[in-house]
Formats: sequence, structure tokens, C-alpha cells
Amino acid sequence: KPKSKKGMAFDPVSFAKDFVAGGVAAAISKTAVAPIERVKLLLQVQHASKQITEAQRYKGMVDCFVRIPKEQGFLSFWRGNLANVIRYFPTQALNFAFKDKYKQVFLGGVDKRTQFWRYFLGNLASGGAAGATSLCFVYPLDFARTRLAADIGKGPASVNSVVSATA
Repeated sequence: KPKSKKGMAFDPVSFAKDFVAGGVAAAISKTAVAPIERVKLLLQVQHASKQITEAQRYKGMVDCFVRIPKEQGFLSFWRGNLANVIRYFPTQALNFAFKDKYKQVFLGGVDKRTQFWRYFLGNLASGGAAGATSLCFVYPLDFARTRLAADIGKGPASVNSVVSATA
């Protein structure tokens, strides 16, 4: 097994399992809550949208949940979800996979029973480092997801892909 500078073994199989487990869990959770996320985004951006006149604005969550399937089709609740999953899968997968690696770096030799504060700060640092690492890779996809989800056009999306959303 390849060794890092501090002599800790890197196990690519374990890393891959953590990566896949974190990513699949993220994809399932984001797909399950996609309708709520889309309604939230539409309510947040409707006042800035030139596509929605004052009379067409949603009155609230219930109105939005009722009108979306009538006006745009039921599947439009998941408009932008693929970009969201593509963005969130690697974020959570990398967080999940890197957190243990960063714990080895920040907490090597620390006994949580006798060195509580050092353990606490090391755990905090490992979570922050894992989160920062994953965001470096996936932040641009968040912009694409927001553009796709906020698109309210009838029929096919006017912003129809992750590539066109980031252009």
C-alpha cells in the first residue's frame, strides 16, 4: 500500500467505498426533497423574474405546489435535480471519503478521553478541511443547479443542460 508522509496507509478500496456510499446517499436524499427545493427556489426568485408578471406570482407554498404540475407538468418538480445531484454527489462523497483521512492527519495519536479539547478541535478541523476540499471541485455546479431549478418556462426547459446553465 502507498504510504503518506506521516506513515499512514492509504487504502484506495476503502476510499472508493466511502466515496460511493456518500455519493449514493446524497443522490437519494436530494432527489427525495427536489420538489420542496424547487418550490423554495421559485418563491425566492419570482420577484426578480421578468418571466412572471405580478398576477402570475405564486401566493405561497401551497399555491406553488398546486400550480406547478398544472402549468409545467408533474416532472417539472425535478427540473434542475440532475445538476443538483451531479453537484451534491461529489460534495458528499468527497466529504465522506476525506473526513477519515483528515482525521488521521489532525488526530494522529490524540486520545479523546484524556485530550478532549485537542480531539474536539482536530475533529472540527478534519470536517472543515474535508468540506473545503470538496467545495473546490464542485462549487461551479451549484450555480448551474440554481439556474436550472429557477427556470419556469412551460414545456422544455429554456436552460436545458448543466453546460448551457454555466455558459
